[in-house]
Amino acid sequence: MNDHETGHDPAGALPPIYDCSTYSPDRSLGLLMRRVLSSVLMEADRRLAEHDLTHAQWMPLFKLLKGCPDSVTAAVLARDLDVDPAAITRMFDRLEAKGLVRRERSTTDRRVVQLALTEAGREVAEKVPPVLVEVLNAHLAGFRPEEFEMLMSLLQRMLANGEAMRARAGGDPA
Repeated sequence: MNDHETGHDPAGALPPIYDCSTYSPDRSLGLLMRRVLSSVLMEADRRLAEHDLTHAQWMPLFKLLKGCPDSVTAAVLARDLDVDPAAITRMFDRLEAKGLVRRERSTTDRRVVQLALTEAGREVAEKVPPVLVEVLNAHLAGFRPEEFEMLMSLLQRMLANGEAMRARAGGDPA
């Protein structure tokens, strides 16, 4: 068995968490993280449906609300949200038809089309943060603040490990 199969850390810093002979889906961190994310998104979708928003729509609106409006393009949002650029373009077509976003040509580079919330879009997007706060707090019920900080730190470390692994493999580090 090679290092890749066992999950062995070649640097030998710590023993691996998983082992192929004992690995099972009920102890899969990836599956558990996916189920937690799915639970959060399903509940947020349920609560935001009254505003006629789906996850594919409320997340970009939220990013536009919180982001830098003078530099947000469909390509940037597609990358940030890990969505196909063609899919995000179609989604923005729907949001534009609803009167929630508008496309504006960059004043410095006419090839660049920036996205901006309309006033109606801002009103709808401002409904997203309170829903997300409620849903996330409900999922974190019983956590002490220091447990939450530790969870965030551990997840950030896992993300950094994944980025380092992609960088070593010559892939996209971001």
